[in-house]
Amino acid sequence: MPDSADAIVITNLTKQYPVARKREVVNAVDSLNLTVGEGEIFGFLGANGAGKTTTIKILLGLIYPTVGEAMVLGAPAGDIEVKKRIAYLPESPYFYEHMTAIEVVTFYAQLFGMKIEDARRKAEELVDFVGLGGKGDRGKRIVEFSKGMRQRVGIAQSLINDPDLLFYDEPTSGLDAIARRDIRDLMVELKRQGKSMFLSSHQLEDVEAVSHRVSIIHKGKLRVLGGIDDLLAGERVDVVLTGVDATLGEKIRRIAPDSEVRVDGLRTLVTMRHTPDALGALLDAARAAHANIISVVPKRRTLEDLFVEVVGERLVVGDGSATTEVVSAGSRPTGETATVPGVDTAAVGAGAGKPSANKYKDLARK
Repeated sequence: MPDSADAIVITNLTKQYPVARKREVVNAVDSLNLTVGEGEIFGFLGANGAGKTTTIKILLGLIYPTVGEAMVLGAPAGDIEVKKRIAYLPESPYFYEHMTAIEVVTFYAQLFGMKIEDARRKAEELVDFVGLGGKGDRGKRIVEFSKGMRQRVGIAQSLINDPDLLFYDEPTSGLDAIARRDIRDLMVELKRQGKSMFLSSHQLEDVEAVSHRVSIIHKGKLRVLGGIDDLLAGERVDVVLTGVDATLGEKIRRIAPDSEVRVDGLRTLVTMRHTPDALGALLDAARAAHANIISVVPKRRTLEDLFVEVVGERLVVGDGSATTEVVSAGSRPTGETATVPGVDTAAVGAGAGKPSANKYKDLARK
């Protein structure tokens, strides 16, 4: 049973597609297991073709899994009642360009069944919330908006039904630094209001700034899952010394053979792997040689560093790593591989399994 505090629970999720004119299938998503907590901003990362869009479509109830299940807000993905409590913002939302922001949001609010007066009131409230309520913006048509302003309209539209769970796909893509910061601030404010967010983006700096936990998938498989702070904790440390002679320099290289030693005037900068024994030995050697220890600063990795390390590429499709081990960190466990009654999970992983009867009913898109 899923935890009541989980907004999303994905269990042994696999989506297969047949390859044209060949007797084989490809796993777009392969035995994916993860959870998203209530009130959490969760970063869902991967290179192009990794399986992100397929996973999001399953969670939105637009397509069905071949094997496994996806629970959204305690019900199967695609459930009509659940759709009333979620919202999705695509990378490039389209609006009628002859309308103003208030007219667009009013129009979509009416599609939710609101009366014109209530829809207009809700639109004004949301347009103000996303920062488009000023005199200069109220009279502008969408055709006059920058991409950042259009993204704000998209966020306003996504909040019409006061959703509990938001799916945001590349919300800061193509924006300048100021617009990206503003969108990040809006996402943090939505989290403060108690909303959960499933955030997919190639803007790793933005994901790092707002997410509690992140996952990285590659070729349909989960590679990394954990808390931002735990995953990016520094593995290396910078030690700045003065008064380092040749003898101490040689000793440092023996203590930390993989270190990088640079001399800048009177200062010596040692960048080394952050292990307690090696760091302690280096500092003891510096004291014994009467060198001055100026600073000891752990180096925090960036999310891009982790992404490149795990996937082996910079956000483009490539060979990548073939390992199936999940790198995890943080207090939240990744969990055992779930078994689904009637499914040979080993065969499915090899692309030859036959799915059990689909549990999902045919549900009309909202």
